[in-house]
Amino acid sequence: MLRKTYKFIFIVLGLCSLFLGVIGIFLPILPTTPLLLLSAFFFSKGSSRLHHWLLNQPKIGPMIQAWEEHKVISPRAKALATLMIVLLFSFSIVYVSVAIWIKVVMAITGISVIAFILSRKSSPSLE
Repeated sequence: MLRKTYKFIFIVLGLCSLFLGVIGIFLPILPTTPLLLLSAFFFSKGSSRLHHWLLNQPKIGPMIQAWEEHKVISPRAKALATLMIVLLFSFSIVYVSVAIWIKVVMAITGISVIAFILSRKSSPSLE
């Protein structure tokens, strides 16, 4: 019974992150790729059928497979993600009227995310 409950929770979390990821395609403030990777993780724990379905989507499946199998992010995805983070965070820091400590936290977060993205491999290792 507990196992079914966990599976149900993982499926619901996967569907929520997938929904937010799809919204992120149209709203640049939501990060699409991490949400889709998160949904793949949740589906892998809750439903092999949904996980398989996600991996077989022509636009996002290859990216998710590359991450799951090799922990790689394509150079194009790195460049696009970095550009979007710089643009959106810079706009928010410069034009949104909030306390200075919030701007500092935003800057540190943006720099940390960019550092993580750029530190990932761009192609699988040849071993």
